[in-house]
Amino acid sequence: MARYRLTLEYDGSGYNGFQAQADQPTVQGAVETAITAFCGQTVRIAAAGRTDTGVHATGQVISFDLDKVWPERTVMNALNAHLIGEAVSVLDCVAVDDEWHARFSATGRAYLYRILNRPGRPALDRGRVWHMKKPLDAGAMHEAAQSLVGLHDFTTFRDVNCQSRSPEKTLDVVRVTRVGEEVQLTFEARSFLHRQVRSMTGSLVEVGLGRWAIDDVPAALAAHDRAACGPVAPSDGLYLTGVRY
Repeated sequence: MARYRLTLEYDGSGYNGFQAQADQPTVQGAVETAITAFCGQTVRIAAAGRTDTGVHATGQVISFDLDKVWPERTVMNALNAHLIGEAVSVLDCVAVDDEWHARFSATGRAYLYRILNRPGRPALDRGRVWHMKKPLDAGAMHEAAQSLVGLHDFTTFRDVNCQSRSPEKTLDVVRVTRVGEEVQLTFEARSFLHRQVRSMTGSLVEVGLGRWAIDDVPAALAAHDRAACGPVAPSDGLYLTGVRY
């Protein structure tokens, strides 16, 4: 038996999230079908993060076991061949020991949120960015975002259906920068609550639009009340960019 670690890239637009669901197209379902087509084995893969419907990834990490030991390059090339009709690509494949796990061995995750900030709607990046016509003050957004760094009770920015045992998380990095016509938000933490990144992004955009003052973000955080959260950002602009081990 051999365990493999794979890095995936995918466009989440056509999938009902990462996690396998009956009669719904999912990233997990596509990858597991490809594995079966490759070697005839039915497996259940583990992932570093279960991204929501429409969320993309440039650095998702998965792991799974195969009964036969295959060369790493063979596994990667074979899966990519069977994923040719899917918006999923295997970027890397490494054999790991049987104690390594894509989710439980992870010590950090990074997300990027892309906002296209211009009057004209996206054509090439349609479904891959959040389009905002009105100008955003990225500097004010970044200043407000620093109040979210550290250990906090993130109830305000936690989805009502979140299954995490505790609303407390430690956010290591929140960075807002303007890159040409885009405003990009970077978030890094060991782990995140359900829709936490999209919830924080939506509230920071309220600051960028001038609807919220900078101090409204720490006030919303301190409220520990979901009703204090701003509008939740759409899934289009969110990417899982990397996992630290």
